[in-house]
Amino acid sequence: MTVAVAAVLILSVFVAGCIGNQSTSTQSSTSGGTTYTGTITIYTGGTSGVYYPLGSKYAELLNKAGIKAKAVTSGASVSNAKAIGDGNAQAAIMQNDVAYYAYNGLYMFQGKPIKNLRGVAALYPETVQFVVRADSDIKSLQDLAGKKVAIGAPGSGTAVAAEQILKAAGVWDKVQKVNQDFSQAAQALKLGQIDAAVIVSGAPTPAITQIAVTTPVRIIPISDEVLNKLKSEGYIFYVRQVLPKDTYKGMTEDTPTLAVKAILVVSASLPDDVVYEMTKVLFDNVDALRAVHQKAKYISLDTALDGMSIPLHPGAYKYYEEKGLKVPDNIKPPSG
Repeated sequence: MTVAVAAVLILSVFVAGCIGNQSTSTQSSTSGGTTYTGTITIYTGGTSGVYYPLGSKYAELLNKAGIKAKAVTSGASVSNAKAIGDGNAQAAIMQNDVAYYAYNGLYMFQGKPIKNLRGVAALYPETVQFVVRADSDIKSLQDLAGKKVAIGAPGSGTAVAAEQILKAAGVWDKVQKVNQDFSQAAQALKLGQIDAAVIVSGAPTPAITQIAVTTPVRIIPISDEVLNKLKSEGYIFYVRQVLPKDTYKGMTEDTPTLAVKAILVVSASLPDDVVYEMTKVLFDNVDALRAVHQKAKYISLDTALDGMSIPLHPGAYKYYEEKGLKVPDNIKPPSG
């Protein structure tokens, strides 16, 4: 009887273990034949920008591919980098300059580098837009002296860009600064509560498009002199971009401005095979992303590494190697 009882007990433990394993499996994300426990939280931005619609669609595509994911709104680039650092996010969209600052502990991350930040892909140019009403007498950055300017949410990438550019133009200390996010700034501009709004986002930006329907707008041009000064001061991320005159209602001519790049990043803690699949899902579903926002038209394997400012995740690196892309040494995954 003792042997029989023992056999029954052993069989019960075995069956319980199998059931437990099945339970864990149903709560896991499967990717390419592998299993990853947990949900990948993707930090995006405000609902009026480009990050949120693209990030939400990307999360939907990941779920369809068997990778559990969810997109959440956030304060955009700076907040997203910090969320990766403290583990609240496993993926995010952010500006390449902010990613560089975060990884190297510069500017708003001074002395607090976020070393678990890894790159996946460059997505599209983020346009620096100094927006004014079409009937405004403000024609240049210098004309902003003495004016009330919304410079972005506190601690945001937009606020940093606004400071850098306005300092290069020599008017940073001469403007009345207001901290507002994209949607707040757009509404304040429409109501005449501010004279200009700084928005760093893919153009056309929904927040601007929406107000331009009833309140036509213009974009202030940024000169080569300002761009050259920015580069001489070490701000190598800015590139020239020209906005077509039909970008917003109220624009009557093509306008030269600047841009940085939006990039998809992940936490270094994500398994290589999962990030490999995440990269594959991104480029296999570009058409679906383009249906959500026209800025996705810039997402391409040909430009996937343009503007990448931090080391790639090994999973993304493997994907690019298989596709035959030459990865620059300075963004190859750290060894060890």
